[in-house]
Amino acid sequence: MAFKIHVNSPNVKYNDEFLEANYEYHTTKVTKMDDKQLKYMATPISTKLIIRTELTIPKLGVMLVGWGGNNGTTFTAALLANKMNLSWNTKDGSKKANWYGSITQSSTVRLGSGGSEDVHVPMSWMLPMVDPKNIEIDGWDISNMNLADAMERAKVIDYNLQSQLKPEMARMKPRRSIYYPDFIAANQEERANNIISGSKTEQLSWIRRDISEFKTAKNLDKIIIVWTANTERFTDIIQGVNDTADNLLKSIKENHPEVSPSTMFAVAAALEGCTYINGSPQNAFVPGAIELAERYETFIAGDDFKSGQTKLKSVLVDFLVSAGIKPVSIVSYNHLGNNDGFNLSAPQQFRSKEISKSNVVDDIVKSNSILYEPEEKPDHCVVIKYVPYVGDSKRALDEYTSEILLGGHNTIVVHNTCEDSLLATPIILDLVILAELFSRITFKQNESENGIFTGFHNVLSILSYLCKAPLVPQGAPVVNALFKQRAAIENVLRACLSLPPENSMLLEHKVYFPKNI
Repeated sequence: MAFKIHVNSPNVKYNDEFLEANYEYHTTKVTKMDDKQLKYMATPISTKLIIRTELTIPKLGVMLVGWGGNNGTTFTAALLANKMNLSWNTKDGSKKANWYGSITQSSTVRLGSGGSEDVHVPMSWMLPMVDPKNIEIDGWDISNMNLADAMERAKVIDYNLQSQLKPEMARMKPRRSIYYPDFIAANQEERANNIISGSKTEQLSWIRRDISEFKTAKNLDKIIIVWTANTERFTDIIQGVNDTADNLLKSIKENHPEVSPSTMFAVAAALEGCTYINGSPQNAFVPGAIELAERYETFIAGDDFKSGQTKLKSVLVDFLVSAGIKPVSIVSYNHLGNNDGFNLSAPQQFRSKEISKSNVVDDIVKSNSILYEPEEKPDHCVVIKYVPYVGDSKRALDEYTSEILLGGHNTIVVHNTCEDSLLATPIILDLVILAELFSRITFKQNESENGIFTGFHNVLSILSYLCKAPLVPQGAPVVNALFKQRAAIENVLRACLSLPPENSMLLEHKVYFPKNI
């Protein structure tokens, strides 16, 4: 395999199967010495690891739940437009297919210093990643509309591009999906004409058969399943129903009403050995679903794509708190006119979205005990209204009020207009590509010669950068601060090459080192 980057170090070994790196991971353990005086003991910890990256890139298939929705049709259109290198005319001139908004395809990372200038390379150069042009796509939807008509209904893609994509997308038709009226808004009933009938056991078998058929038909090595369908209401966690893997499977056999469609797909993914990503805010990963993924050693990630307003919120609040400024009120107002907004006009579905948006600043606030007392949080209000006319072009208005020096106040008001699905689609791509890559990375502590290589935790919290409400392993900290999330991805890629984490100190340019030393 030809590498864009070659690491000149005895700590890196290349062969036909693996890239293997010796890496020393440094952390700091902190213990409290005196509760009254708040004294702490900081102890540097060093762990020697061998990190192995499998080099063979698999043939990858992606199956979308909600394939005929705005995100599903836009993702499909983007894949095809880039595969075919399409260009089209608009009132602003000619446009070419691209992956703007994707960190794997359109962002760079600092590799190091080339003398007086930094050297930046595409993130996709760091390790072998799936090429989007090689991804196969399929999926399910409660509507039987073909993808060309669904794309036209969504009103996201420029018309001149639609006309080029229609012949290919007209041949694509979603597989039947699951429809439980209790979990999504009643206003979605008109779309529901493509439904898997029967008991939950029969529906689960149907979904598993769909996955198997797609894998065989396209000769795929791996399949990643992404929920990009409507937001569901939160599922009640009930002892004996969905609190363990066995209870969840038993509840499916008993046709229990509190097993949601998104959880059904999570179960099917685990049983078929597929990674499953939840792109909506509901709690698809009930405890039983998480345990099932662990049992079958499959990866899960979520919840809720982090695209526009929430991403900006995690940046602004992080900036304010790290600057010693105290946000005391955060008010977010949204209006949008796509089907997601239509579904969110129902109270229970809105509540799921409100939860995922509201928790995004918690870890940032908790990090500063000078500004905030224990359990103190800013007032945080989220409003979403359905306005059909604006379509997929969501309007987000935010007001951040903060306390500053000597009782003063600072107010920042932001108006953000974003074409929702055009922001979400690159996030879907990044989730898929990075989830697949991280499934090929394993670790071993090199003190133990007979130790075995183990992979990431089956809950892929390293994908938090792309999710509003990051799913993390039990007992692990939740990180919402955007730059920390991005740094985690970048530094893991560097560790796989035995490169030190990016720290931005640049001491070689800030300290005088005599040349004869």
